[in-house]
Amino acid sequence: MRFIGFIPEVRHFYPAKPPFGPPQPPVFMTYEEFEALRLVDYEGLTQEEAGHRMGVSRGTVWRALTSARKKVAQMLVEGRELIILAQGDEVPKSSQEPEVTDEDSF
Repeated sequence: MRFIGFIPEVRHFYPAKPPFGPPQPPVFMTYEEFEALRLVDYEGLTQEEAGHRMGVSRGTVWRALTSARKKVAQMLVEGRELIILAQGDEVPKSSQEPEVTDEDSF
């Protein structure tokens, strides 16, 4: 089970202009990849902090983040659609659920 902060409201991005030539298939990103990208690149957390929030190891965050960055680059460079989909094992954290920090541990 992986924890995500929320289910993204916008899950489909596409180029404003139609592609030249035959259309290429969309790029698919998982919620886990999106969450790793959001926590590290948008919120500025370390990979270790992001792993703690997501309930996964730092290595898992690194793999998800690397994959997400490649997919965003591919979408931008090749002008392809990006679709964000669930894998099935992601669980949104309740906004009322308090964050556990190292200071709370004894």
